[in-house]
Amino acid sequence: MSWGKVTLGNISSIIQTGPFGSQLHQSDYSEEGTPVVMPKDLVNGYISEASIARVSEDHVNRLSRHKIEVGDILYSRRGDVGRCAFATELEQGWLCGTGCLRVTIDKSKAIPKFVFYQLQKAETVGWVEKHAVGATMLNLNTSILSSVPIDMPSLAEQQTVVDVLSAYDDLTENNQKQIKLLEEAAQRLYKEWFVDLRFPGHETTPIIDGIPQGWEERNIDDVFSVQYGKMLPTSLLVPNGEYPVYGANGVIGYYTKANCFDYVTLITSRGNGSGDVLRTHHKASFVTNNSFVVLPKETYGHFELPFAYHLIKTLDFKSICTGSAQPQLTNKSISMLNVIVPTPAVVKAFCNIANPMFAKIELLYKQIQATAEARDRLLPKLMNGEIEV
Repeated sequence: MSWGKVTLGNISSIIQTGPFGSQLHQSDYSEEGTPVVMPKDLVNGYISEASIARVSEDHVNRLSRHKIEVGDILYSRRGDVGRCAFATELEQGWLCGTGCLRVTIDKSKAIPKFVFYQLQKAETVGWVEKHAVGATMLNLNTSILSSVPIDMPSLAEQQTVVDVLSAYDDLTENNQKQIKLLEEAAQRLYKEWFVDLRFPGHETTPIIDGIPQGWEERNIDDVFSVQYGKMLPTSLLVPNGEYPVYGANGVIGYYTKANCFDYVTLITSRGNGSGDVLRTHHKASFVTNNSFVVLPKETYGHFELPFAYHLIKTLDFKSICTGSAQPQLTNKSISMLNVIVPTPAVVKAFCNIANPMFAKIELLYKQIQATAEARDRLLPKLMNGEIEV
């Protein structure tokens, strides 16, 4: 292949920031509506919908210049500035949110997916991090992003490379679709049984003060242990550590030690994602103090992960967060919440159905990781022209 050098600005039609805080306030977000992509939603090159924020159609119309198109590349503007994600048909019409930068490639000059692969090269990520500004937290702007160097062959050669690497991405995308279907199935079952109260035997179970007979309302501290993870400076993260490190919004790196030895439910405790509920996808991991680790107490040992996770997700942690500049969730605030405790028989029946779903999800996550590792080994060789296809 014959490769040349260009900058990202040379081959882009748009490089712009998402709306600033004065344009999109915390009070503008809602439970339903159009998703707004934040830096926390940029996960392993994809846009995660797991804890995404939403706004009503009124705000979408007002912020139409920030609408995402297929092939756009979204960057984190602060913190982990090397992190980016590629927008697919699924995200078309969503909004690029506060804290993100949006790049639209000029398709007459370059293939967007090829450029995205170039931006994922280790040396390109390193260039972005080196040229970002800020002492305590790295910041990226449109000028820096426009200057990112890109290795560029002909359009035909770009397409050949994209065809090879996209096969890995297609496999990952299919696995992610299966995960989403399984997640939705488990969520629907939980809602049917424990929200709509159509659990097995509901026809003959009296409802007393809105709660089925035999169920009870308890303070969350009676049922769960909710504890901060452990502090871990990012300087101690290692590229090839044995254990994934979970921060405020998922895996942020790897470490040589673990402090969790099972799949657990997490609640984000600091930052814009405060109050988000997620879970680990590794049997052993390290959870930082940017999240709470939620474990059922001994009396409620039958609260296996599928039930505990969905129960915690029903609670409105967002409404009890404190702090305006830096939102946070505290043990004191969480202690104000109550949970509904069903009978052990109903919980066990739910877990018997949901456990295989969760097991399949974890298997799919492992397949995604293996696919990503295989692609990442091939990517730099193709991107540097070392391997011709």
